[in-house]
Amino acid sequence: MGEPPFDDLYRELILDHYRRPRNRGPLPAPTVQAEGVNPVCGDEIHLDLEVADGVVRDVGFWGQGCSISQSSASMLTERVKGRRLEEAEEVAGKVRSMLVEGAPPDRTLGDLEALEGVAKLPVRVKCALLAWNVLLEALRQARAAAQEERHG
Repeated sequence: MGEPPFDDLYRELILDHYRRPRNRGPLPAPTVQAEGVNPVCGDEIHLDLEVADGVVRDVGFWGQGCSISQSSASMLTERVKGRRLEEAEEVAGKVRSMLVEGAPPDRTLGDLEALEGVAKLPVRVKCALLAWNVLLEALRQARAAAQEERHG
């Protein structure tokens, strides 16, 4: 028997993140918190970030919703942990382009390419984007806090 089709591998990756979410749960002392809700389906994502020196040192998420929203959040946490704020924002932009604009997945996305299949299901795109939209809000807050800190 040959290898499973590419789509099946991606589906398995998404299901694995849903069944065994990474970085699930609030952080003990986040520097930034953001949340988002998809009113259409009720998906919700809460995101905690510990940011220091322009780097996401730690990240945690929790919430409820479909497998796509929760898997996307889990995958997001793995990808942005340890990254500079600019890098996290860049990855969010690439995911958004892939899901919303149908851009081919950027090679640098790695496992996040698994979300490309969601673009074929317009009704589910908002599910996959929810965590990324929450991340962008958290990054905005982190930048504002850093700016305030610099300017007293």
